[in-house]
Amino acid sequence: MKIKLSVNGEVIETVIQPGDRLLGTLRDLGFTGVKKGCGEGTCGSCSVLVDGKLALSCVIYSAAMQGRALTTIEGLGNVDDPHAIQIEFVKAGAVQCGFCTPGMVLATKALLDVNPSPTEDDIKRALDGNLCRCTGYVKILEAVTNAATLLRSSRQAEG
Repeated sequence: MKIKLSVNGEVIETVIQPGDRLLGTLRDLGFTGVKKGCGEGTCGSCSVLVDGKLALSCVIYSAAMQGRALTTIEGLGNVDDPHAIQIEFVKAGAVQCGFCTPGMVLATKALLDVNPSPTEDDIKRALDGNLCRCTGYVKILEAVTNAATLLRSSRQAEG
């Protein structure tokens, strides 16, 4: 079946099967920042934003995403123009193997969009569904805290 997906602000027409999951569809479309981890919705490596809210693409049917705004890590920033969250993850050393990083960064974006001044407990709750086996989370918590501070400062400077 043909569907139109809005991914990172671009409308893409593609053909899917009725049971296809969003993770596979996005990867087939070249969005390789969406990682396949557990395939059961428990590790967070497949995280994307759906209408600005964090979602696990391995458990969502692609067909249900027609008309929704999808954001993958590729839509947040890139090497030439990284998002502030990505910058802070790198500066804090919270990107060791990089497998969980896209999901962590998108979880951070979803959090900071609704709570620009999160407590450590807020951050832990927001990242709860994202597993990392490299950093031990200390550097990730530092990166999120620093990103929140940086984004608040830039908003104050703009406004």
